[in-house]
Amino acid sequence: MTLQPRPGATLDLPSEHRIPLTWLLQNAGPSIRYRTYRELAPEGFAAPEVVEGAHQAINESKAALAVVKKQKDNGIWGGNLLGLASTPAQGIKDVGTIPQYRRLLQLEWPRASRPFKLADRVLFRLLSRDEDPSLLFEFSKAVKTDAAAEEWARGMMREAASSALAEAGYGEDPRLRGSGHRIASAISQFLRSPLAEKPFLRSGAQTVLHPEAYPPSWYSVAMLAAMPNLQRERAGFTERLGHYLAQPAPKKTFVLEVGKKTVRPQHLILGDPIEADAKGLPKDLPLALHYIELLSRMGALEWAPVATKVLGRLLKDCDETGVWRPKNLRSVPKTGNKISYHYFPLQTDAKTAEGKEADVTFRLALIAKVLGWSLSYT
Repeated sequence: MTLQPRPGATLDLPSEHRIPLTWLLQNAGPSIRYRTYRELAPEGFAAPEVVEGAHQAINESKAALAVVKKQKDNGIWGGNLLGLASTPAQGIKDVGTIPQYRRLLQLEWPRASRPFKLADRVLFRLLSRDEDPSLLFEFSKAVKTDAAAEEWARGMMREAASSALAEAGYGEDPRLRGSGHRIASAISQFLRSPLAEKPFLRSGAQTVLHPEAYPPSWYSVAMLAAMPNLQRERAGFTERLGHYLAQPAPKKTFVLEVGKKTVRPQHLILGDPIEADAKGLPKDLPLALHYIELLSRMGALEWAPVATKVLGRLLKDCDETGVWRPKNLRSVPKTGNKISYHYFPLQTDAKTAEGKEADVTFRLALIAKVLGWSLSYT
């Protein structure tokens, strides 16, 4: 089956953007300041010792230290792997290992440091299909004596570990490449099947995802977005996935049958998850930015009408220097879906109006650069 973009999916977006370098460096916190030097500034803009000094400042930032201090000596955060927030009903007391690891990456904590070395060992063990029961973490009790549930849990954790390691720069590691190709093949089979259009079954009063359906997840999409070589090697699959992710997500709620139990998934993406009003203002701004950046890194944004409309609206709120300045902004935008925990905000202690604008200003500039627009600087 070949998924085609909906008529009118490609919306007009600008092909140029002004990046407020001076404003970001003056008003943003340590992580955004360093990333502005490294990812946005033109080559030679700042001396190497200035850039390195900005990187070292992250070692003392409150946002990063709050994450580092919670890691245990075994490399694990929160005693679990995937928890996005405290969930007492599931026995999750704090945010888990993979979201915290990805948050440190976004905050640009030094990659050669101990927190990453400890966590890398665990994540690569997950990729190696190590069947050690201790690697089931928060799923240990739930999958006990249920082989089907255990297989599902280990598969989801491998996807999540793959996304984290890809974002950490391990894209050419053969262990990650092997995992990436397996995940891509499973999703590709789903996209080519009738299940891509009709993925649900009825089970009593519930809508259930078909047991043979393997839709993309936030983890698999993040993995692919961070592995450009895998995108090139599987260009046909990447394009089909891009079209699928651009289509409207189903509004109905559904569950997964995992062994003998049902669970409500928060990690699957069955279409564009952005909810926006007629003006293009998103209900969940951090989620929208995260999704737009993922699509941009996959070369798939042009097919997504909701995502492009939201991006266009956000850009209209930028002033002539490129600073995002919406009307009546009282606080840093809040997220509704915790899947963007690692991504937003990078500046957690914003007290000034400029500080509250910094995260979105930075993200819009980064998306413009990823899209290959013509850039100018202020």
